Amino acid sequence: MKFLVLFIFLVMISCSTQDNGEKNDTMVKGEQITYSAGEVDLKGYLAYDQNIKGQRPGILVVHEWWGHNEYARKRARMLAEMGYTALAVDMYGEGKQASHPDDAQKFAGEVFQNIATGETRFMAALELLRNHQTTDPEKIAAIGYCFGGSVVLHMARIGTDLDGVVSFHGGLSPVRKAEPGMVKATILVCNGADDKMVTPDQIDAFREEMEVAQVEYELINYQGAMHSFTNPDADKFAKEFNLPLAYNAEADQQSWQKMSEFLSSLFQ
Repeated sequence: MKFLVLFIFLVMISCSTQDNGEKNDTMVKGEQITYSAGEVDLKGYLAYDQNIKGQRPGILVVHEWWGHNEYARKRARMLAEMGYTALAVDMYGEGKQASHPDDAQKFAGEVFQNIATGETRFMAALELLRNHQTTDPEKIAAIGYCFGGSVVLHMARIGTDLDGVVSFHGGLSPVRKAEPGMVKATILVCNGADDKMVTPDQIDAFREEMEVAQVEYELINYQGAMHSFTNPDADKFAKEFNLPLAYNAEADQQSWQKMSEFLSSLFQ
């Protein structure tokens, strides 16, 4: 009898966790979703809490230069746990990922060298998220990491209809500068103070650009934080490829909390 009780208990524990490792107290559903921009298939990942009734704000998550990978999907699930519908987008097409910095630089460069294509891919993801049954189409924001941070800042600069964008250790130099009256989104930049890829001059130029364009923004420098400070794999990449990257748990947690407060203020 004891063995039967133990077996039933173990079965109940097993059933209380979904395939993606999320517990049923939030009932996060994560699914790969294919959409398209032009003739290119894009491989995204949509996450939302099935226990929440009705529509809720939607958040786009734009990946690092490595491409759409598990890190971007993890962030989408974390946002779903917070009560949002989140779509981790694919900016490279076909779910393409880089395994070496040379490839990552090539893939990212192709997007910014043909920025119209990048804009089209972002907008395809935006429309998909906006039209999902769980999303409030009037409440949309975007976050991005490294390459993705640069992407969301660019989309804000050109006047994309977003409530807000958050850049985590993203590049600040513009493809096209923000113009007065153009930017609709409120902007939050979470930058590592020791990031070798973002110079003080670039920070100063960004601040001046935002102020001239009369953009509501905040830029936070996290002391001791280097490039890619939110990604626990940064240390592995730094060692393997001799890159100036480092994970910083404190800055990761602080910046995520700041983003949480930022999104709450947007959608209150």
